[in-house]
Amino acid sequence: MAEDMIDRRTLLVAGVGLAAMPGRGRAQVLHPIARTRHGPVRGFRDGGINAFKGIRYGQDTGLRRFQPPVPPEPWTEPVEAFSYGPASPQRGDEPNQSEDCLFLNVWTPGLDGARRPVMVYIHGGAYATGSGSSPLYDGTRLAQAEDVVVVTLNHRLGPLGYAYLARMPGRPFPDSGAVGQLDLILALEWVRDSISAFGGDPSRVMVFGQSGGGAKIASLMATPRAAGLFHSAATMSGQQVTMSGPLNATRRAEVWLEALGLTPDRAQEAASLPVEQLLAANPRDPVLGYGSLYFGPVLDERTHDRHPFFPDAPGQSAGIPMIIGNTHDETRAFNASDASLWSLTWDDLPARLSPDQLRIDVTPEAVIAAYRRIYPAYSPTEVFFAATTAGRSWRAAVIEAEERARQGAPAWVYQLDWASSHDGGRLGAPHTSDIRLVFKTLEAGEWPATGPGAAEVSEALSKAFASLARTGNPNHPSLPHWEPYDLPRRQTMIIDHPPHMEDDPRGGERRFFGRIPYTQPGT
Repeated sequence: MAEDMIDRRTLLVAGVGLAAMPGRGRAQVLHPIARTRHGPVRGFRDGGINAFKGIRYGQDTGLRRFQPPVPPEPWTEPVEAFSYGPASPQRGDEPNQSEDCLFLNVWTPGLDGARRPVMVYIHGGAYATGSGSSPLYDGTRLAQAEDVVVVTLNHRLGPLGYAYLARMPGRPFPDSGAVGQLDLILALEWVRDSISAFGGDPSRVMVFGQSGGGAKIASLMATPRAAGLFHSAATMSGQQVTMSGPLNATRRAEVWLEALGLTPDRAQEAASLPVEQLLAANPRDPVLGYGSLYFGPVLDERTHDRHPFFPDAPGQSAGIPMIIGNTHDETRAFNASDASLWSLTWDDLPARLSPDQLRIDVTPEAVIAAYRRIYPAYSPTEVFFAATTAGRSWRAAVIEAEERARQGAPAWVYQLDWASSHDGGRLGAPHTSDIRLVFKTLEAGEWPATGPGAAEVSEALSKAFASLARTGNPNHPSLPHWEPYDLPRRQTMIIDHPPHMEDDPRGGERRFFGRIPYTQPGT
């Protein structure tokens, strides 16, 4: 079965040379072996790249539910790394779920001493869903095109990763609000200790992630235990200005326990309930007042002793060069299937700009008036998507960029404007559309990147990320000179065909929303 995964092009190129090799040499070419800190793993060739899928970096978390992860027990015989490991248990349709989920994947051009930059991708899905196994994140093309080592990974999500039980009677699980982040730290420690066996440079590790993955990275940038584990960072439509306070997190945990039929003094019993029961308990969030329970990192004064970007950018990460990006039409991804939003009238619009859409406390009438003044040609539908994009996620990206600028730390900001021709271009540049551009997986996923300029835009953005990993600076010949974000100019790279620089794009929106206090939704 493993032979079925061997890339046919690799075999054709190898040709007679492979046939002439002795058995052991041929096996090493087709199924290369890398020696990690914990033991050897056997991968396979894919598109001229060495791929290793499902490498264990931590023990079964089902045996340590709500507790920090621990490294795996060492092994001596090569373990097959031919297929992705299980994803964290979660609601939704993610395949192959198990509490035994601490696995990662590596794509590398060579198992040699080349000391290539390492690009570690942290998946999105808020803190509740997803895995590192999506076809969107296949590292083959990125590793091959940029001569880098690519890593994706799984970690604990939802209540298994972030239910804060530390303040329940008896304080049964003091680290429970952070174990999902501690999984990420353990994975980065694995990279530090083992990536050289895959041709990677442990002194040039870049973390990058989209949506929830970017938020996880922002949190890591202010986490003392993560210091020194990565050397550059890029966030894509994913910010974390504040994290959950311990009292709000406790309130959420109490509501969750109640849905499980448990009182706070019986919180420890959640560690032995069937995981399906834990996930089925999905009450309304008591803090937000809408949506299901928010689970995310908690200001627990143990793993996390400050908010990621409040009241300022974390000094711990001042020396880490950073890309901060968003897409122009984020919320078209979340509402693509709601046909009513594409035919809104001005009378309809106020009711549709609800708190769960705008995520800030402002009257919809004020928002509409501002947008009709800033963009008089916008339709009600265009106002809805622009305002919800700005209120929901873009505002946090602006705050992070501003705080980095005040700190004097390098941050390069981009806005993706390029729109795929898929679905007639109706979605513009929605949430997730930059993922396939960076990974060069243009055809993957629900909304493929097609149409004029797709390959060129992908090359520009992908190479910028790889350049940041390689040198700490995203500039390269396929882009105009990309200046770091500074105040008051707010220099921003507009990723389009062709890309260009603008100062303070969407400045009118920024000024309007800047009048309103911002707290990260859910925190």
